[in-house]
Formats: sequence, structure tokens, C-alpha cells
Amino acid sequence: MSPPTVTPITASAVLPTTGTLLLVPTTSPTPAPGSFVPAPQATPASNAVASTSDSGGGSTPTPSPTPVVPLSAIASYQPTTAPIAVNHQGQFPSVTISFNLAGGMALSDAVAAIQQMQQRIAMPGAVHGSFSGTAQAFQTSLAGEPFLILAALVAVYIVLGILYESYIHPITILSTLPSAGVGAVLALMISHTDLSVIGIIGILLLIGIVKKNAILMVDFALDAERAQGMRPREAIYQACLLRLRPILMTTTAALFGALPLIISTGMGSELRRPLGITIVGGLIFSQALTLYTTPVVYLYFDRLREWWASRKRQTFARPKGALGVPDAI
Repeated sequence: MSPPTVTPITASAVLPTTGTLLLVPTTSPTPAPGSFVPAPQATPASNAVASTSDSGGGSTPTPSPTPVVPLSAIASYQPTTAPIAVNHQGQFPSVTISFNLAGGMALSDAVAAIQQMQQRIAMPGAVHGSFSGTAQAFQTSLAGEPFLILAALVAVYIVLGILYESYIHPITILSTLPSAGVGAVLALMISHTDLSVIGIIGILLLIGIVKKNAILMVDFALDAERAQGMRPREAIYQACLLRLRPILMTTTAALFGALPLIISTGMGSELRRPLGITIVGGLIFSQALTLYTTPVVYLYFDRLREWWASRKRQTFARPKGALGVPDAI
């Protein structure tokens, strides 16, 4: 028995629409003697549409094979290096650069330095930079802070206006708030502490704590004017004398309540310390000023109220004898 003759097989790559790679032989090997050889089938042309069969009296279409399309016709390829993964921010590819703060450096200073560096290196218009994480939360809190403080002041003004039935004296009570804010900022500067989100919360808390000094004095002065018929100067003077002890007691209680936030050294104490510093600094500074400024502001606003009332009386007063009718009638 003679050995079988083997014919080499050549293969061409066919890329069908499914993305798989098919190897299609172009020649068949010579079978060994005595082996079963199937009957050859006719190979349709590559561009033929369908073949028909007359068996059964009908015609059955046969799909044509997929034509061979070279890869160079739809893409260009070359060996190179590429990242394993591409991060995205929304729909755009992004690169994240992390940073930490050096000792004694505030987050606001770091954000300003990064923005100056972006302008200095002249980044192209197609590249957009933004902050994320703690820096993004810091910028978001600063962006909404003015509206938050304004909403708090409007709410306090409405409540005080309804309570005292006056448009003027709620402003007298709110005049104590600037001193509290100045005291909080000075305390943070003296202690070398950054104005963080917790510090801003402390300033918002001072809005409700500090104004109680003016409330105690204005409430007593208005009651003395309306019930006892005192002049504004006498009423506010008596209010300062009689309300000094409650003012000192409430301020001292709030101050000692905030001291543990400053002197604590446990876990997370560095997060709560700005809150205590702002409360203590605002209370001390406002306590030293409001006892002197509130009576002055009260008297000036009371004069403004009297001037406005006299102007309204002059505007709506009817001239005598305007209709030819005696005034007695």
C-alpha cells in the first residue's frame, strides 16, 4: 500500500458581519485509499443571488455566501501602545489628578492656585477642568451660602415683625448680627483655623443665639412704651438695667456649652473645633457691642418711625374748610 499523498491547504480570512473570523479552505486534501469520499457539491458564484431546485414542483431560494471584505477597506491599523482603560466623566474621556493640602494651607487657597495655574499654562478650549470630591463640596457650599443667609434673615424678619407688630424694630434686633459675624471671623483668624463648612454652620447658629440680646431689651422697651406710656429713651434705659442679668446668664450658658467643642481632643475633634470657635468668638464680640449699640439703634429707628408717621398724617390730613362745611360737623 502506497502512502497517501497530502496536498497543502491554504486559507483566507473572511470577516462576516458577526465579527467572527472564519477559515475557509480553498483546496481539498487527497483522501487516503479506501476512505469514504462524499459526492462533490457545486459551489455557487460569490455574486449569485439564489439557486432553484425543481423537486416537488417548487423553487427554494438558497442564500449566497458573504463576500470577502479586506480590513484595510474600512480601517487602518498599526502596532502601538494604548491605555488599558479610559475613564469618562459623563460622555467625555477624563483624567483625574488628586492632590493633598500642605501644612497650614487652606482649601480655598489651593483652589485659587490651581485655577491660576490653568490660566497660566493656556489650556486649549477642548480641555475642560473641574473639581470633585471635597473641593467640589466646598465650592458648592460657598455658592449657596449668600442665598442661605438671606433666606434665614428674611424668615427672622417676618417672625419678629408679626411678633412686635412693627416694620422697624425687627431691623433693630437684626442689627446685632454683623457683630457676631465679625467676632466669629476674628476668632478663626486668631486661632489660625480655616473657614470651613462647619464654620459656616456656626455662623448660621449665631443668627439664632446672638439676637436674643436685642430681643430681651426691645421686648421690654416696647411693652413699657405701650403699657406704661414711657418715652422711648426712658423705656430702653430701663430695659438695659433690668435685662442685663438675663442677657449675661444666657450668653454665659451658651459660651460654656460651646467650650467642649474647642478643647476636646478625641476622634473627630478637628471637625467640630471650627464650630466651637465661631460660636465662642461671635458670642464674646457681640456681647461686648450689643449692650451699647442696641439702645442707640433703637432710638434712631424710633425717631424714623415717628417721622414716617407724622409724614403720613400730613399727607392724608384733610384741609380745613375744603368742602365749605364747618369743622365741628
